[in-house]
Amino acid sequence: MQVTETLNEGLKRGYEITVTAAELEQKVNEKLAEAQPEVEMKGFRKGKVPMALLKKQFGQRLLGEAMQETIDGAMNSHFEESGDRPALQPDVQMVDSEEWKEGDDMKVTMTYEALPEIPEVDFSGVELERLVVKADDAAVDEALASLAETAQDFADRKAGSKAKDGDQIVFDFLGKVDGEAFEGGAAEDYPLVLGSGSFIPGFEEQLVGVKAGEQKDVNVTFPEEYGAENLAGKEAVFECTIKAVKEPKAAELNDELAKKFGAEDLAALKGQISERLEAEYAGAARQVMKRKLLDNLDELVSFELPPSLVTAEADQIAHQLWHEENPEVHDHNHDKIETTEEHTKLAERRVRLGLLLAELGRKAEVEVTDAEMTQAIMNQARQYPGQERQFFEFVQQNQQMQQQLRAPLFEDKVVDHVVEQAKVTDKEISKDELQKAVEELEDE
Repeated sequence: MQVTETLNEGLKRGYEITVTAAELEQKVNEKLAEAQPEVEMKGFRKGKVPMALLKKQFGQRLLGEAMQETIDGAMNSHFEESGDRPALQPDVQMVDSEEWKEGDDMKVTMTYEALPEIPEVDFSGVELERLVVKADDAAVDEALASLAETAQDFADRKAGSKAKDGDQIVFDFLGKVDGEAFEGGAAEDYPLVLGSGSFIPGFEEQLVGVKAGEQKDVNVTFPEEYGAENLAGKEAVFECTIKAVKEPKAAELNDELAKKFGAEDLAALKGQISERLEAEYAGAARQVMKRKLLDNLDELVSFELPPSLVTAEADQIAHQLWHEENPEVHDHNHDKIETTEEHTKLAERRVRLGLLLAELGRKAEVEVTDAEMTQAIMNQARQYPGQERQFFEFVQQNQQMQQQLRAPLFEDKVVDHVVEQAKVTDKEISKDELQKAVEELEDE
């Protein structure tokens, strides 16, 4: 076998690999000899089938396997000896494949872009601020009040009172289209909070002002995109009988409320809220510090980038931004999206930092554990209530999905590794100041 370099420009590499016919034949014969003891064929005892017959029967298939294994072996040997790591899967093409026949030498071209050498980085000069926000009494009371709202109840208004927006009415209703009742259009003793948006547009607004004991017809038009085709775009009348009008009653801030949320008493609930808030603040502060760190690294390190990675990343950025601006388009049936200089500049930053963090993680032997992956999958699965098991099994069988979940975990662990080597000082700020810092990140 002969390997000849044909291209060496920047990170671009090209090679021609020649495998002689004799080498291929030897590889096939080795495979036949390995398989011979286990082959059974009519007229011969197991393991006694002549090689010539085996070659006639299986030679073509084994020749294809031999060719693939030989090329794979040559590629692996090349990467081990050269130390190159391809940025993407190498492009391998057989020369004159249509004219090639058994007995000919085989020539293959291999081209790829090598990953660049990543320079060593001294993190001792990197200075970072860790923003610290304490959960003050006002923030805890605000969160506690929000919890009380979720636990609110409704109490009957005085007889004759009119329903207001935010009130709950209890009513019976019967919906009709063209004078005929339709399936799913009726209920009894239905509790509805006016203004909740639970019913189709225009329904709840017409019930503001009703009284207990009143009967009222509500006239609406089902949206054109309504899920039930037989009702989409149709005009309907709902005959409503109001049985009760109730006003919201906030839950009292006491030990009983705390127990509803699993705490021993109100003091314990406040403690839990304080811990949760400070964990949320810490998470937001970490994102701010991470961005500052990445900005520092982007200025500290410079190296050549594989053009193919930059192009792919720029295309992805352009595609994502286009779909954000055109949310009504859910598929890829649209014109080609052209990348801009801004897309390319952002892509270069992402590729540079991605390669740097990957190299730092590799050298530091950073790994994502099975337990961390399992937790990440479980967290993601919670977004699909009732289908958690199916999601878990889907991820287990999907390598690409696993990589999508593993990548941010790996990146965060590498960031933590770098932060440990940098100079970090704590800076206590207010919740509003932290919010402003987060908003500035989102605006960039």
